[in-house]
Amino acid sequence: MLALLTIVVGTLASEDLTCVATALLIQRRDIDLVPGVLACALGIFVGDIALWGVGRLTDRATLAWNQSFRDGRFGFDDAAAWLTRHAGAAILASRFLPGTRFVLYLTAGILRVPLGRFARWAFIGTIAWVPLIVLLTMRLGDSFVVALESSSTVWFSRIAAGGLVLAAVAGARSLSSPLSRARLAARLARYSRWEFWPTWLFYAPIAIWIALLAIWHRGLTLITAANPGIPDGGTVGESKHAILRQLPADVTLPSFLIDRGTIAERIASIEEQLAQRHWKLPVILKPDVGQRGVGVRLARKWLDVRAYFASVPEPIVVQAYHPGPLEAGVFYYREPGAPRGRVLSITDKVFPVLVGDGVSTIEWLIWTHPRYRLQGATFVRRHADALRRVLGAGERFVLALAGNHAQGTLFRDGGHLITSELERRIDDIARTFPGFFVGRFDIRYGDLEAFKAGRDINIVELNGVTSESTNIYDPRATLFEAYRLLFRQWAIVFAIGAANRRAGAPVSSTRRLMTLVRTHLTSTIPIPVSD
Repeated sequence: MLALLTIVVGTLASEDLTCVATALLIQRRDIDLVPGVLACALGIFVGDIALWGVGRLTDRATLAWNQSFRDGRFGFDDAAAWLTRHAGAAILASRFLPGTRFVLYLTAGILRVPLGRFARWAFIGTIAWVPLIVLLTMRLGDSFVVALESSSTVWFSRIAAGGLVLAAVAGARSLSSPLSRARLAARLARYSRWEFWPTWLFYAPIAIWIALLAIWHRGLTLITAANPGIPDGGTVGESKHAILRQLPADVTLPSFLIDRGTIAERIASIEEQLAQRHWKLPVILKPDVGQRGVGVRLARKWLDVRAYFASVPEPIVVQAYHPGPLEAGVFYYREPGAPRGRVLSITDKVFPVLVGDGVSTIEWLIWTHPRYRLQGATFVRRHADALRRVLGAGERFVLALAGNHAQGTLFRDGGHLITSELERRIDDIARTFPGFFVGRFDIRYGDLEAFKAGRDINIVELNGVTSESTNIYDPRATLFEAYRLLFRQWAIVFAIGAANRRAGAPVSSTRRLMTLVRTHLTSTIPIPVSD
């Protein structure tokens, strides 16, 4: 067993030489043929996947071409599409061309060739290559070893030299223009901000805390009992429209639902309902089931409506547009049996707006803005058709309308907005929703003082137990402060769920909850870029 483990580890240092050494061990009867071949194949396959993983984790910014290359006929996206289409031929060929595998497999990760496709062909190539090299070594002996070593050295030196040249050229080009340097500086600055960490990294401590709370309260899924009036407590997959209908009409932005159907049927339906309500464009369009502000669009003309219907086949919420210009995220909770509910936090949302200088393009203004550059990729993707436009001196250009951090909106702690009048009004509104105890109201308003007095309230959405106290994303907040508030939030959710469970509220099964999460994460429904 130790010998086989040594073979597996040895392939990570040198695949071919380990296979040769394994063949010699088989000849000497130190190990059997089948286990030896399988050990070599396992080590090589693991190494292949590791190379892909290293490439996948490599930020493409470090290898990005300058703008002239991106504007050319063959850029990163083209290369990724070509390699994905020809993955089988390329991977199999590299397996039989010594020295090419390292560069190809690393590049496959960088260009984001799907892991399933890569792994499948890497496995086939490994199964074809390992038995061949082991058996040839056993058959031909030293003459084959000498030939293999010679050819490997030549090929590897050539490929390595070529790779170094390409990397040097790419690095030089990535810094060849002011715009390229600005993009690189923005990406480097983003790495220093915890609010932009990968989801899995930031939420790792939260996941541990949730696991501990689940053990303490004897059940992970009891969070689904925190809001008995919302399916599964509002964990995932709930209908936005159904929730809005449970709230008082005088404080909720009016909306209606457009169900599935042909584009013509849906156009006819929205025309009819707009006429009944005496509404005119613009209106807000968004998926009835969605997360993190994805797919929110402001439809200013009928071409926008038609394009949106063509992109989203699922049910769509059509909501009256409120110009704001202010929006807040109010996180509310009420312990079962408590006389009053509380506002845990308020997020003051600041929508990103560029101001022109009469000289700079929109793209340049994005990448050189001290804040907007941190989410420059989102803005550039959203406004791809306007990047070359030069804004006049003082001209304003709105970068985002969806009040979501992931869509580019700046979140500030809105603790200064909390008043006894506002807290009382939010509690009164929440109590009209049977079975609602904890979640976040997203509210548009135009008059600051009226809002603080609990009057100017226009609810855009209400989110359930998995909504966040989003003031944690204030750039002035520390990581410790963010975790402290999220830990408290989840403790509140579990405590409310446990209390409701004791009172007889239903708790979703683990299987149902996992199915909902898996369905949401694997959804292939095309969603357009948010405004």
